[in-house]
Amino acid sequence: MESLYSVKLGKLIQEFRLEVLRGGAGYEDVSIRTEDVNRPGLQLTGFFDYFDAKRLQVIGRVETTYLEGLTSEERRESFELLLSQDIPALIISREIEPFPECMEMAEKYDRTILRSPDTTSVLMSNIIAALKSYLAPRITRHGVLVEVYGEGVLLLGESGVGKSETAIELVKRGHRLIADDAVEIKRNVTDRLGGPAPELIRHYIELRGIGVIDVCRLFGMSAVKDEAEIDMVINLEQWKDGAMYDRLGLENLYTTILDVQVPSLTVPVRPGRNLAVIIEVAAMNNSHKKMGYNAAVEFTKQINQHFDQAMSAQLNDN
Repeated sequence: MESLYSVKLGKLIQEFRLEVLRGGAGYEDVSIRTEDVNRPGLQLTGFFDYFDAKRLQVIGRVETTYLEGLTSEERRESFELLLSQDIPALIISREIEPFPECMEMAEKYDRTILRSPDTTSVLMSNIIAALKSYLAPRITRHGVLVEVYGEGVLLLGESGVGKSETAIELVKRGHRLIADDAVEIKRNVTDRLGGPAPELIRHYIELRGIGVIDVCRLFGMSAVKDEAEIDMVINLEQWKDGAMYDRLGLENLYTTILDVQVPSLTVPVRPGRNLAVIIEVAAMNNSHKKMGYNAAVEFTKQINQHFDQAMSAQLNDN
């Protein structure tokens, strides 16, 4: 399936250290928009029904063994059928030497031929994993992402509510900053949300009255992280008199981001409330819930048990 996003072929060549045997015109800027990779075994025999030319094509030992059994003219015809298609690139695995007919047709149709030392299955799985990451659905949210006790916490709220100030307090308490102001959220293959920091603002945080500071330089490498999964969302809002805030925690609330439900809380902000400590407790409590322990449920059970015992004792007295 074609994605709304793309990755340049040159980036994949650099990441996987692919050898360029022949580069087509502007091959580094060719955009890859599909996360699937194809082994063109059937296409080398002339079967092109349902063939997707937008995919990267990978040939390995199986295809090479088949081609070795053909005559030079038959190989030329097979490669012409394949390389006449507008494919982004043909990758040869296991450092196999390309056939002269392959290079001849690549020259004729101006196609890119690449080579990798990896086995075909390893190469394909790595490329597919990378493409799924690069082409994953994503949105950018105004907020702050921090990692607290191993839990990725996304702080949301209106501008000026204190998100960045709370984040810097958490950093001082030994936790880590991932992104401030603009959080790029991606949905990965396991339907988990990842929050990488945009490269332009990575490690920076803006504090009103002070300006922009470099968290990595001020607090050290241990105070920052390039990416974290989002385990919970905390909405910060100004305290509203008369508003009903959750005081037990029995109801599980969720925020939907990219069709993924993430546990969420609303924390009211007012002078005297230590938000950093509250967020630390929320992160630890969320971790306990994932392990199967819910303090609010246990508390309710104890209360109900106490009332049941009291009622039983009263009935027995009567």
